[in-house]
Amino acid sequence: MKYTALERNWVMYDIGNSALVLLNTSVVPIYFNAINTGASSAELVTAWANAQTVASLVVALLMPVLGSLADFAGHKIKFFLGFFLTGLVLCLAQAIPMGAMPFLVVYVLCTIGLNSSMTFYDAMLPDVTTDERMDNVSSSGYAWGYIGSCVPFLVCIALIMLGPSLLGLDMLLATRLSFVITGVWWLAFTIPLLRTYRQRFFKELAPGETLGSEVVKTIRGLGATLGRIAHDRQLLLYMLAFFFYIDGVHTVISMSTTYGTALGIDSTQLILALLVTQFVAFPSAIAYGRLAGRFGTLRMIIVAVVAYVCIVLFAAFFLQTATEFWILAIAVGLFQGGIQALSRSFFGRLIPKERANEYYGFFDIFGRYASVMGTLLVSVVTALTGNPSLGVLSIGILLVIGLVMLVKLSSLRARA
Repeated sequence: MKYTALERNWVMYDIGNSALVLLNTSVVPIYFNAINTGASSAELVTAWANAQTVASLVVALLMPVLGSLADFAGHKIKFFLGFFLTGLVLCLAQAIPMGAMPFLVVYVLCTIGLNSSMTFYDAMLPDVTTDERMDNVSSSGYAWGYIGSCVPFLVCIALIMLGPSLLGLDMLLATRLSFVITGVWWLAFTIPLLRTYRQRFFKELAPGETLGSEVVKTIRGLGATLGRIAHDRQLLLYMLAFFFYIDGVHTVISMSTTYGTALGIDSTQLILALLVTQFVAFPSAIAYGRLAGRFGTLRMIIVAVVAYVCIVLFAAFFLQTATEFWILAIAVGLFQGGIQALSRSFFGRLIPKERANEYYGFFDIFGRYASVMGTLLVSVVTALTGNPSLGVLSIGILLVIGLVMLVKLSSLRARA
């Protein structure tokens, strides 16, 4: 598929932010465990889950209001830039030596900046491409993000593993330098989008209205938007299904390394396995975009949810060794990018494009509150039982609920 310049620059942002996502998923939990000495495995899983919960909750609360304001002409790029710069500065700040709890606070704030910027980035999709190309462009973003993020990641891993012997660097110092490398990469792949993006679909300010008065109207109008969603049966059912099934996806991604560490799997094996995930996810995400065109976007989402149910069951009942973690990582790679990309593009077809940010703000609420529920569920079950495997197993319930709703949506669309 040949991209337009704007489509290509939009995809490049996925390459940039995915480097930080990969670092956060693999290296950061191990680094946090290293500086958080004296804590048990259950305490580490609980602390990390709580941090993910707080970050997701803040983003979910901010996005509906800010998303609606961003739908006015010229505002989407401003909000995107503000949160991107916030995340970038705090990514670099993680390189400063600090204790476990201060680091966790900086990490949470960085994650808020990163995830908020990605909400506005997702809402740019209707501006940069057409409905017919949306599945392929969205899938390409995830695919190239997976493979492109491996470049700075490999540099960081080489520095962490070889720095102590070849350069005389302390391993913790080498890890802190990886935040700088990742931040520079993120910046480099964001600049093209900042230079070329133009908002094609937007709302106009009414005569005499100011942005300040619009804030008040926006807050009051959130109920009206919810009403429009509630009256669109297909959209409502899809958002409810998304709320449940994306929980499993986000929680498996965010908790996998911490869970593997709690099981006593060597950190090198964990990182290498997650690196393989990126290489597997690249062709898989591309293939998912093409399969959606042949078999239908909704049908391919259902296939991925079924796969994630199997992945959670495998993690809860069979995952004990590094080899089994490699199997888990490959399985995740096969479906991770596809389900995220198609969820994003399928939603983009269901909504009014001039209100894309407003609707994607609510879409983000459903995704982020699902993340809150998932990580909180893992945290509570693990803390109560002292068994991380039972915490992971609890995610399967939410995936099954989402699956049932998707099947109902498929039947509803077939009858329409």
